This record gives sequence, structure tokens and C-alpha cells, in this order.
Amino acid sequence: METTAKTASELVRSTPPSPLQVAFRELEFFDVGDPARIEDVFSPDLIDHNPATPEKPGIEGMRALVEDNRAGFTNSVHRILFYRELPDDWVLVHWEMTATHTGEFLGVPATGKPVALKGIDIFHIVDGKVAEIYHVEEMLKLAQQLGA
Repeated sequence: METTAKTASELVRSTPPSPLQVAFRELEFFDVGDPARIEDVFSPDLIDHNPATPEKPGIEGMRALVEDNRAGFTNSVHRILFYRELPDDWVLVHWEMTATHTGEFLGVPATGKPVALKGIDIFHIVDGKVAEIYHVEEMLKLAQQLGA
């Protein structure tokens, strides 16, 4: 069992190339990644088993989610709470994001409030990219923090 309080960015730089490093890069992408370069992390035929916007599945839905997250929050940092490499290039990561709500997110105008939420992602890494993802986030907790 691996546990840590390091940020995704710290772990990307300290982890050798592996499925685990790709998973950390995916979380780092929400903090500092350029949505125009989303293909660096995600497979073009990405399968997102629980997309934020079902009308935009796959890589385009993930691009929209990253753009929305970057537009709605500043100072976003994903800290890795637990991770485990699994057989067949699957990776499980439990994370916590902290940020400041400085722009519209999910229809809620900027509040200036600090937010914190946790999530769990299960990634399937193929050819060095996220090919498949299952994810669960504390969206109700986030909505409560934003006063929605």
C-alpha cells in the first residue's frame, strides 16, 4: 500500500516512466496542463465510464472538463492520498484537490471561496496514455462549498 501527501506534479517528476506516472500526469493536467495538449495524456479513443457531460464523451468531454476546471478555479493542487498499481496496466489513485473558486463552474458564478474535494480514479494505461477511466468525485461537497 502506498500513501503520500505529495502533489501530482511532484510525483510526476519523481516517478520513472510507468502507468503510475501517466496517472499522476492526468491529475497534474487539471492543475497546470494546457487543454490544447490533452492528447499528450489521453488516448484519442478514451473511454470515460462516467463522463461529466454525457453529450461529449471521450477525449473531447475530458478536454471540456479540464477547460471548465481551469476556468473555474485558480491555485488548483491535486494531492495524492493513496495509489496502487494494479495488474494489466491499471492504476488506482485517491486524491484531494484544493483550489480557489475564481470563475464560473457548473453554472455557479465565482465566489472567491477556497474549496477542497476528494476523488478516486481508476485508470487503464495503454501505450503511455489514459485509455480508460472510472472516476468518482465529491460533487455534492463541492456544491455545498460553493453555496449552490
